[in-house]
Amino acid sequence: MKLIVGLGNPGEKYQNNRHNAGFMFVDYLYKNSEVVKPWKYDKYLLLEIAEVKFQAPSSKFQTILAKPQTYMNRSGEAVKKLITNKNGLSEVPSSKLQVPMLLIVHDDLDLRLGNFKIQLGVGPKVHNGINSIENTIKTNDFWRVRIGVDNRVDKRINGEEYVLQNFTSEEKNLLQNIFPKIIERLISCLKAA
Repeated sequence: MKLIVGLGNPGEKYQNNRHNAGFMFVDYLYKNSEVVKPWKYDKYLLLEIAEVKFQAPSSKFQTILAKPQTYMNRSGEAVKKLITNKNGLSEVPSSKLQVPMLLIVHDDLDLRLGNFKIQLGVGPKVHNGINSIENTIKTNDFWRVRIGVDNRVDKRINGEEYVLQNFTSEEKNLLQNIFPKIIERLISCLKAA
């Protein structure tokens, strides 16, 4: 079983922010998959969780999707609870999850909007959500789906300020066109793992 965690900030205020590209991708994957278990908030795990099957040309992948509700800078708290899940309060048995099966989907200011990378243990120079996960689970040995969000004309705009701005409608359309390509590449990675 694979675990795909999209990073973002909960709440309507942040819904269309560039920082929520991870949430947006996981929502897209959910909408374009066969739903096994619908989204549900788990107050112990501090996240929304769902289970889906998505189709590859020769097989289906059953996957747990998650969206931490801790806010970006504390994403590690929810991820650690999910992969350890020692209290059994969630519907996801801990035997199904291990760190090597973890894929974190996040925005990346080191990549231009329209670009993405899927890499093991390699991430952006600075990303508070990724830092929180690495510091909490004590490893950087997990897959990252890095979605480029940098579309700044004026590079003087502070990165922290920029990622909390909303995508324009044109940028959102571009993302929706990139998401199927990410899924295609992700399937290749999952087959190889």
